[in-house]
Amino acid sequence: MTRPRRRVVVGLGAPDRGDDAVGPTVARVVAAELAARPVPGVEVLEREDPTALIDVWADAAMAVVCDAVRSGAPPGTLHVVRTGPDLPPLSDMHVQEAGTHDFGLASAVELARALGRLPEQVVVVGVEARSFDWSAPLTPAVAAAVPSAVTEVLTLLGP
Repeated sequence: MTRPRRRVVVGLGAPDRGDDAVGPTVARVVAAELAARPVPGVEVLEREDPTALIDVWADAAMAVVCDAVRSGAPPGTLHVVRTGPDLPPLSDMHVQEAGTHDFGLASAVELARALGRLPEQVVVVGVEARSFDWSAPLTPAVAAAVPSAVTEVLTLLGP
């Protein structure tokens, strides 16, 4: 029997910075769903620093990254963007000012690409953010998008 190829779900963001917490929030709900209905070969993690992704996903066939994004769309809008070694880079339009990260998700993807450590598939499940205030909760529109983001991640992982 062959072992399932490793897939990783990463909730990226700071849990105490308003809408930046959407990535970790989605990851926690996905982890709870997978605890009840396991999918072999899937690991769910939370990270605040995008540079950590390069090590986290280095040997993964697929990485699903949940993160707060800003593209100018209304808060709570769900964005699903794919990249990989043979696909174009993430456009700044999709991940501009991703959360509170100085070194953003798009930069982490391109560094991993240059180092030959980018998974075959990287899928960003981004939620359009509005506020990154310290100690603030998710804004209502972003909180309302969490179930849709979770459904998208679970669909990407398959049965």
